Amino acid sequence: MMDEQTFQIRCDRAMEDLFEALSAAADEHGFDVDRNNGTVTVEFDEPKAKFVVSPNSPVRQIWVSALSKSFKLDWRDGSFVLPESGATLKQLMGDAAGTLLGVPVNLS
Repeated sequence: MMDEQTFQIRCDRAMEDLFEALSAAADEHGFDVDRNNGTVTVEFDEPKAKFVVSPNSPVRQIWVSALSKSFKLDWRDGSFVLPESGATLKQLMGDAAGTLLGVPVNLS
């Protein structure tokens, strides 16, 4: 398991990258993005929904609450990924937003 400092550095970088990608897509797709105290929140007006992305330091994971589900991403091969599918954090969030909105949301 990686140490706390390494996790924080990797997590901060991943969360900033996610925030920037979501911010770039927000106007086109009509949602709001906020980053506060290490957590990224995405709020949708139509349909009404809220996604929350937050670090979980004790287990060295990033947790995502979206689409009435909880996703736990681990650090593998240079990024945080969903172990079941190998989807990266940005891929997971783009897919979740796309599922909610009914249109593709690319966060690359």
